[in-house]
Amino acid sequence: MQLRVFQEGFNYAQDGPGNRLVYHLQGCNLRCPWCANPEGLDPAGTLLVQAEWLTEAVCPHHAIREHRLDRSRCASCTPRPCLHERRNQGIRCSARVLTVAALVDQARRSAPLMFDGGGVTLSGGEPTLQFRAVAQLLGQLQAEGFHTALETNGTHPRLPELFPLVDALILDVKHHDDAVLRRVTGVGDAVLRRNLARACAGHGDLRVRIPVVHGFNDAPGDAERFADAFAALPTDRATFECLPFHEYGKIKWAQCGLPYRMGDGALAAGTLEHFQAVFRARNLRVVET
Repeated sequence: MQLRVFQEGFNYAQDGPGNRLVYHLQGCNLRCPWCANPEGLDPAGTLLVQAEWLTEAVCPHHAIREHRLDRSRCASCTPRPCLHERRNQGIRCSARVLTVAALVDQARRSAPLMFDGGGVTLSGGEPTLQFRAVAQLLGQLQAEGFHTALETNGTHPRLPELFPLVDALILDVKHHDDAVLRRVTGVGDAVLRRNLARACAGHGDLRVRIPVVHGFNDAPGDAERFADAFAALPTDRATFECLPFHEYGKIKWAQCGLPYRMGDGALAAGTLEHFQAVFRARNLRVVET
């Protein structure tokens, strides 16, 4: 079985405990305008362009002019000589196709680097879009003794089937209001709410993350509504982390040929601390990584 991967590397304590090998899997069903990994949105992969290195000779179909790529011509170009016969550091496809066996083998070879309780994390994009292969990979990793973690937006209806294969479940909850979430990301929260409730009730290591973005979920009362929704669940085994908006992925939107539509998403001073205080007042266990 195969998986599409757009990024891999080690990260300490931010995607699960310890030093971890993190695989970012291609494809996402949400369209968050602040996404730090826009190259991971399209399930088929995205062409990333470094304009300063892009030359007309790379494309025999004349899709490149003056360091600009006419992407409308790329959709029907299946051989893609720019990525194979005429490879150039000015253009690449985000996705690589790797077998489950190859990923497990890489984890074995990387095991000495997984210290302080580390392991393997599957992130995205949204990893559950490649559900069957993800289940196989997690099962094989666990069978070989690796600590496994999954970072997900929680919207896949079969997510609870993966709970036994995931030692640390990282669940992103972006808004408390279904209508706002659907308007901004394209997907509502009905499935997420069911999965969150099941995770709170039955998973031993649930880590809920809330990306706090100005103009999206930082209005007066938003912190309280988040906290009230969480406090209504059995959260004694869960942790909660509020992540401030950042623009680390902004340059990649341009490289993907996508418009970056975030205006001022930066938080006012004290906003994150307010969220944390409200959560703690509801007896929610707040962490920072």
